Amino acid sequence: MPKRIQFSQTGGPDVLEFVDFEPEDPKEGEVRIKNHAVGLNFIDIYFRTGLYPAPTMPSGLGTEGAGVVEAVGEGVTEFKEGDRVAYALGPLGAYSEVHTLPVEKVVKLPDDVAFETAAGCMLKGLTVQYLLRQTYRVQKGDTILFHAAAGGVGSIACQWAKALGVKLIGTVGSEEKAELAKKNGAWATIDYTQENVVERVRELTNGDMVPVVYDSVGKDTWETSLDCLQKRGLMVSFGNASGAVEGVDVSILNQKGSLYLTRPSLGGYADTHKRLEQMAGELFEMLESDKIKIDVAQRYPLEKAGEAQAALAERKTTGSTVLLP
Repeated sequence: MPKRIQFSQTGGPDVLEFVDFEPEDPKEGEVRIKNHAVGLNFIDIYFRTGLYPAPTMPSGLGTEGAGVVEAVGEGVTEFKEGDRVAYALGPLGAYSEVHTLPVEKVVKLPDDVAFETAAGCMLKGLTVQYLLRQTYRVQKGDTILFHAAAGGVGSIACQWAKALGVKLIGTVGSEEKAELAKKNGAWATIDYTQENVVERVRELTNGDMVPVVYDSVGKDTWETSLDCLQKRGLMVSFGNASGAVEGVDVSILNQKGSLYLTRPSLGGYADTHKRLEQMAGELFEMLESDKIKIDVAQRYPLEKAGEAQAALAERKTTGSTVLLP
């Protein structure tokens, strides 16, 4: 019988259980995938802790993976048994040896993109695609600020920005992470444990500041991010690694220069199968051309998912982490 990670109550990593389960047969419009690798993301922690409520309990966990189609439901013509595929948008349950999900959440995986690579970059890479190519379409010569530049999303953003001729200033928490971000293509880095981020941005931009800040940290960087923006700049808040931003008086956007604010999500951009395919196609092109290389820096057995999440939450990881069924 296949195994999966599930949780019956919210809490710390210890609530995660490694159990036998009976996988669903694919219904009409669904496929069942035998996972070869599963992606680890901060959103998984949000579900485990209850910041984002799970639809049912006990609940599976995880939304990203890559593997091979092992069964198809009625009416499915886009995929067949044996197809290499990847997915990033759930439903919950990717932390499993097999996962059943709707075909509109699945894309075909090119033969020269490895399963671990796909599982390590689908959610993160598609996130960077919408951030840099849609939310604020960066242009050659732009200077931007990107928090957590050595993390999974940040590592991809550094490479993608460099490929586009964009100067990415990345915040990091150590000298080691600064070196990694620069290796991935960051134009400059700021160690927030040693330097004043706003002042360094001012120095690096000769006082111009930046037109856009990409912030996945949340509560701890909210004010700093706003202070790094030019007048009429765009604050892109796309994560809550330090906790959710709360109690915001929107008049602060006026006080700091008629700023814009958006809180986007991957689901809000990849909201149709056609859009998902287009976004994934651009990501796969970047991978196949070697403009982006995915550093799968940590690998954990599926049953060690709690340990992997703890390392991610404590910012002990770099690049991407995958779980191996």
